[in-house]
Formats: sequence, structure tokens, C-alpha cells
Amino acid sequence: MNNLFERTSIKKAYFTLALPVVLSMAVTLIYNLVDTFFVSKTGNPDLVAGVSQGAPIFTLMIAIGDIFGLGGSSLISRLFGERKDQLARNVSGYAFYYSIACGIVVTIILLVFQNPILHLLGASPSTWKYAREYYLVIAWGAAFIIFGLSPTNILRTEGLAIQSMIASMAGTIINIFLNPIFIFTCGLGAAGSALATVTSSVIADIIMIYYLRTKSKKLTTSIHETKISRHYQLQIYAIGIPASITNIMVSFATTMTNRYLISYGANSVAAMGIAMKANSIIIMIMVGFAFGAQPLIGYAYGARNEKRFYEIIHFDLFVISSINIVLTILLLIFAPEVIRIFMNDPVIVKEGALMLRWLSITTTLAGIILVFTTAFQSMGKAVPAFWLSFSRQGLIFGLAIVILAHFFGYTGILAAQACSDVLTLILGLIFYKVYEPHFDRKKAE
Repeated sequence: MNNLFERTSIKKAYFTLALPVVLSMAVTLIYNLVDTFFVSKTGNPDLVAGVSQGAPIFTLMIAIGDIFGLGGSSLISRLFGERKDQLARNVSGYAFYYSIACGIVVTIILLVFQNPILHLLGASPSTWKYAREYYLVIAWGAAFIIFGLSPTNILRTEGLAIQSMIASMAGTIINIFLNPIFIFTCGLGAAGSALATVTSSVIADIIMIYYLRTKSKKLTTSIHETKISRHYQLQIYAIGIPASITNIMVSFATTMTNRYLISYGANSVAAMGIAMKANSIIIMIMVGFAFGAQPLIGYAYGARNEKRFYEIIHFDLFVISSINIVLTILLLIFAPEVIRIFMNDPVIVKEGALMLRWLSITTTLAGIILVFTTAFQSMGKAVPAFWLSFSRQGLIFGLAIVILAHFFGYTGILAAQACSDVLTLILGLIFYKVYEPHFDRKKAE
């Protein structure tokens, strides 16, 4: 492990850790597209819109899981760099069991408050039935979905990126096969899409537990190795909560967009749901590289290796920006063809293509923002990590969509994310200058 993180060339170490994550994300991307494809093939815009309205709940669960997965892995990477292996082991046990407990609490809350939450998600009389079907199944599976984010991220801190990838990919592939069976063969519709997601999460969780118990030498699944001080608990939450806010803000942005678009009809909401899934082609590849590199950044920072730290950051920026530019150009050119794959309705193709172009045009900027965010998370810098996570699809996006929708109506709604990306990048550059690490003055925690 130490050889990979300390002596292997930046390029080789980066791709060794990042490529399995990217491959896992690619399979997840295929699932997202296939899921949208099968849901769209029901030919029911209200069902498509209902699933789109319920989807932020799934994203919210991923965000909650990230508290323990990303918060825990960030701390573990730094502790490994500082040679505090037993403490890192206890952190892994803490993240493992507290994520399960958190998932159970989430299920209870979602079931008790289902009606007000569905209203908040923008479910209308025509989409309520389908949104509720999706929502209830996802709610019951919360513990399995939330827990999965812990081993997925923590395994990579020990260099077990391939094992993490295998577990994630296995679950996703099973999800792809179960989707049409549950939606069409079993006639479950929107609920079938959610049930496939929950079932595959259970299977992926089992595989990851197996790898933790058989392949890991420094991590644990033992309930007896979960005790860590309040100081380190706070470090997990100080980084994990800002990291999770990224996904919570995705839910917020999706909900805000849907609520503004619903006045233009269910077709507009359905078109945006398809456009967002198509744009995830860029987003998920970008996330794969950024989070794949995170353990490498955290280890270099914990080991106080200034030269290696900056080389990783610069290489990360180069890879993500280069790939984003190419993929953005392709989506801008072939937007109508991409939307038509999912739903060959002339109105939805026209709207969806315009939406996809607006969404994809600034994803390269979003990639740079993500590199800054993951760097701050790796360093344990909670304040800039929080504000970047909170701003792009939260505070700045919220202000952008309110102002632009007021002055420019429909076009303003579509342009809100691009405007937010530009403003958040400026904020990220300022933070990077202010919080740039000074290794010579860094003290041991």
C-alpha cells in the first residue's frame, strides 16, 4: 500500500486508483441511462415525471451515505499518511456501523412524513401516484443504500480500488437486468425501478463486506473496533457533511428546476429528467476521476509531501478538464440524437436537446470546482469544502434560478446551472488562494 501512495509515479498511482472508480461510474452511468430508457419506454410522461420527482430522495440517501463514506475515507487517508493505522482502523469501524444506524432513522422519517415530502418534491395530481410508488420503495431500502457508500469509499484508502469497483459494478449490472423485469414483466412501473435499485444495493453491500473481511489488512467490520474520540468524530462530520451537501444540493437543484418547469407541463419535467440523465455522462466520469484521486491527495497531505501533493492536484485538473472538453463538444453537437434514444417524442426531443446543451456547456468548470472541493476534503478543510458544495447547486444556483426565471422565464430556468457554475468557479479560485496549504507550518493533529 505505502509503495503505491508514496513511491509510485503520479500518473500510475492516479490511474491505478481513479480508473476503477471511473469504470464503476461508467457502469452506473449505463444503469442511469438504461433506467431512464426503460421508464421512458412506458410511453407515459406522467410516470417519467413522477420518477424524476422521486429521484431526489435517492440522491439524498447517497448524500447521507457520503457523510460516512467520504468523511471517513478522508480522515483514514490522512491517518494512513501519518502512520496512525490502528486509529484509522477504528474510524473505518465507526463509519461502517453508524451509516447503518443512520439509514434506519432515514427510513422512519421518510415513512412518517411522506405526504409533505412528496409535496415538497413537486408531485402534482397527475404524477402523485407514480412519485409515491417510487418514493415508498426507496424509503424502505434507505439503510442498504446509505450503508453502501461507506465501504465503497473506505476500501480505496487501502488501495483496494478494484475490489470497490467490482462490488459497485456487480450491483449496478444486476440493477440493469432487474429494471425491465420489475417494470414491465412484473408490471410494477415506477415502483419496479426503485425495487431494482434497492435489490442491487443489497447485493453490492454483501460483496463489499466480503472484501473488507477477506482482502483488507488495515480496515475492519468489527463492532468492537468503532471507538474513536469526539475530536475524530467531529473530523468525519466536518468533512463528510460538506461532501454530502454536494448530493443534497443536487436534490435541491433538481427539485427547484422541476417546480419551476411544472408550470410548463409534465412534458417539460420529463424532458429535463432525460436531459439530466444524459448530462450525467460527463458528470459521473468527472466524479470518478476526482474521487478516485482523493485518497492519493489525502495521503500526500497527511505525509506532508508538498511536491507530490501539488503534482497530484495539477494532474487531476489536467485529466478532468481535457476529458470534459471533448465530451461537452460531443453532447452539444449530438444533443437531439441523445434525447431521441430515450423518448422519440418531437416535443420532448426539442425541449430536451435545448436543456442538455444548457446543462453541458459549463461542465468543464464544474469539473475544476470538483477538484478544488475534493482537495479541500482531503486536507480536512471543512469551511471551503462546505461553501463550494453548498453553492454550485445550492445557494448560488437557487439565487440564479429565481432571478433568471423572473427576468427571462423558461430560458432563464435552463440557464441557471450554467450561471451558477461560472460564479462558483470564481468562488473556488478565491478559496484555493486563501486556503492554499503551507506544509512547512503544518502541525501534527
